[in-house]
Amino acid sequence: MNASTLIGIVASLLLLACVLLFSADTAMSFLNLPGLLIVIAGTLSATFISYPLREVIRLARIIRVVFHRENSYVEEDVRELVAMARLWFQGDIRAVERTLTQTRNPFLRTGVQLVIDNTKEAEIIDLLRWRIARLKARELAEAQILRTMAAYAPAFGMIGTLVGLVNMLQTMSAGDVTIIGPSMAVALLSTFYGILIANLLCKPIAVKLERRTEQRLIAMNMVLEGVSLIAKRRSPSFVEETLNSFIANYHDEIRDPLEPFKGDKDGHKGVPANA
Repeated sequence: MNASTLIGIVASLLLLACVLLFSADTAMSFLNLPGLLIVIAGTLSATFISYPLREVIRLARIIRVVFHRENSYVEEDVRELVAMARLWFQGDIRAVERTLTQTRNPFLRTGVQLVIDNTKEAEIIDLLRWRIARLKARELAEAQILRTMAAYAPAFGMIGTLVGLVNMLQTMSAGDVTIIGPSMAVALLSTFYGILIANLLCKPIAVKLERRTEQRLIAMNMVLEGVSLIAKRRSPSFVEETLNSFIANYHDEIRDPLEPFKGDKDGHKGVPANA
């Protein structure tokens, strides 16, 4: 399982356990099945009305990514691009084609295949950028479904609360004042469920999916740059250095941390000690 997701689940369960154990005489005080049903069924119903069925079903499959550790193949893509750049620089087209059949990245395979077919560089870049834009739009739309659900859940929680208040007022009209308190508590639990589902389930998953999309876009732009350099027949070493800059991690892109500078034998200040 994804480590950060696991930490979040454990922390949320501990939070709920503390709420149930220390803020009420019994944990059953926070159980209101009708209110929970109103929130869940209402949120799902509104979501199905808002979006096509195929998008909601696809989202159900994508959500599994949040709970699994997703492997990053960026370094593997860099190695493949550098190897193909070396073969292409040497003019060994057949070897490039053999290497291309072994790659698992369809985006990379499409770009290099277009280079082999002598497609113009501008046309290759336009096509790859279009595919990047399409992936970004599709995955952000999937995350937006969850954000929409996060907006619906508290609203249906309020509906559950209103239903509970109506029942409470009917009880008051009957003259049974002793159950006003419990009825009010049951009514407020619907709002509690709606806020909890929105902020502990829907929004965090949406943010996780958006972050995943950002990482995938960085990887795709790296591949696009590599394909562009191959089309220009740049040297393999230049291709490797350029692609490594996409995956290098720097503490600060603008300035190195403050460190003592070493001077030369004439006493002039030079480069940082670790340079």
